[in-house]
Amino acid sequence: MKRILAAFAVLGAQVSVYAETLTIGYSDWPGWIAWEIGIKKGWFEEENADVKFVWMDYVESMEAFAGEKLNAVCMTNGDALVTGAGSLGEGIAAKKSTCIVINDFSYGNDMVVAAPGITKFADLKGERVGLEEGFVPHLLFLTGMEEEGVPADSITIVNTPTNKTPISLREGLVKAVSAWQPSSGNALKSVEGATEIFSSADVPGIIFDGLYVDRNHLKEHRRDWQKVVKVWYRIVEFMKNPDNEEEVLAILSKRAGLTPSEYEEILEGTYILSLEEAQRCWHKRSSISSIYGSSNYVDRFNVKYAVYDKNQDVDSYYDASFLPKLPKKK
Repeated sequence: MKRILAAFAVLGAQVSVYAETLTIGYSDWPGWIAWEIGIKKGWFEEENADVKFVWMDYVESMEAFAGEKLNAVCMTNGDALVTGAGSLGEGIAAKKSTCIVINDFSYGNDMVVAAPGITKFADLKGERVGLEEGFVPHLLFLTGMEEEGVPADSITIVNTPTNKTPISLREGLVKAVSAWQPSSGNALKSVEGATEIFSSADVPGIIFDGLYVDRNHLKEHRRDWQKVVKVWYRIVEFMKNPDNEEEVLAILSKRAGLTPSEYEEILEGTYILSLEEAQRCWHKRSSISSIYGSSNYVDRFNVKYAVYDKNQDVDSYYDASFLPKLPKKK
């Protein structure tokens, strides 16, 4: 999935045109596609926010961000640490960032899907498992293994791009896959008798999704990024209103290339955070219900399993000062 050169070629022209524009990479995840609502409804223009959202494959977007081709990127808290540690891949520089928006946490969209007859991790001993090493599916799978008490070295991991995992399971190349939606759902549906044996709903808060910004750019353009955050919470308010459900599904599903009914199920596996809920997640606690507790958990996990060598300064990845204040209750 390392198509960074192609990504650079495409982005080179775009970024040169929008030299004074905030450039944000976003990809196929409900909490990030949600930005599309603000785009389509013209809310960034209303806030005088000069923003260009660049649609990319997820790993490519992180690589482009690390290569200075984007000012910001939508990624998980764990993958932000991987990017900051310089563990994206050979020849890709470390790129530390600061999160200013927590969009959501995964609540079932990230899954471990197993072949027929396999109902628990212990059934996978001696078998091959397809997942994208070093990223969220790897974290989820090994967390499930630990929770069940199954040794990590009892299975063989086959490094597989997430969008290829349904095919690898269907063709019998592996006995299980770990992936996020829509790949996880496709794997489940495309193999008769396949079973979900673990998901992010079993460990809510282990995977937070956010907007991570280049640290220097954030310092130089703080007011512009505040406008982006303001638009985000306008989007959230719109999504939380049941009267807007049909329009929300229409916008999100079109960007994803699915029907509204198909996308409704995917959206349910992503917990979009209201402003009040986000404020609680920004509180510093050891629990994975806090962005700090969750990220410290992932950081320890990544060092333990040699995703990268040294622990990251987790606190430096977060800036809660961009969070709007809750309106006063009447």
